[in-house]
Amino acid sequence: MTEAEWWEFENVEAMAKQIADDIEFIIKQAIEKKGRALIIVPGGSTPKLVFPTLAARDLDWSKVTLMLTDDRLVAKDDPLSNFGLLTKHFGNTGAELVPLTDANYLDGRAGAGRAADQKLASYKWPADLVWLGMGNDGHTASIFPGPNFDEAVNGPRERRALGLLPEPLPPEAPVSRVTLSLSTLASAHTVMVVITGDHKRTVLTDALKEGASSRLPVGRVLGETEASIDVYWSK
Repeated sequence: MTEAEWWEFENVEAMAKQIADDIEFIIKQAIEKKGRALIIVPGGSTPKLVFPTLAARDLDWSKVTLMLTDDRLVAKDDPLSNFGLLTKHFGNTGAELVPLTDANYLDGRAGAGRAADQKLASYKWPADLVWLGMGNDGHTASIFPGPNFDEAVNGPRERRALGLLPEPLPPEAPVSRVTLSLSTLASAHTVMVVITGDHKRTVLTDALKEGASSRLPVGRVLGETEASIDVYWSK
């Protein structure tokens, strides 16, 4: 069983405030300890509540690198782009924002994954924080259950990123993805998982019980994690 500490909140607003507080603390600690912070964040609905609060904090943003757990292979001005969300909120902070996709997104997911992997090789790993979301089906980042699951979790451990096509395609975002690899996500100094609702709580609880042998992507990632795992949950 994978151990995790749960933090429960009465509403998502209170949870978002605490997440922003905790990320601020992690950033300050990393800058004080090694001069720079590498923070990995997801897209989705909860980050939209956290990002404005976090971006307003008085931090030395010039020493912060922000990167995504995953992104869709679309143009950066597409509504489906997670990098567009990151740019909207942090573009004026002075932080280094690292896109996982670039102009070659039309070349296909395999090429986009290789390009992202080469780009990420120049950064100092592991990340100070990986913030994970989770879908109702137990997917995290863009590692989904299904035919590509084994490819996503069993690739070379030195691989930082890869291109994947979820199957079946999520109807709200039916496009290929670039995602950070399991080993990259799991190697962070701190891992937080943010979920809402009773169904996701049940899914995550089951995944944690299964640990590294989990049938669910989130369970596999967390089962490989050696750092502390904090779960933030609200109805």
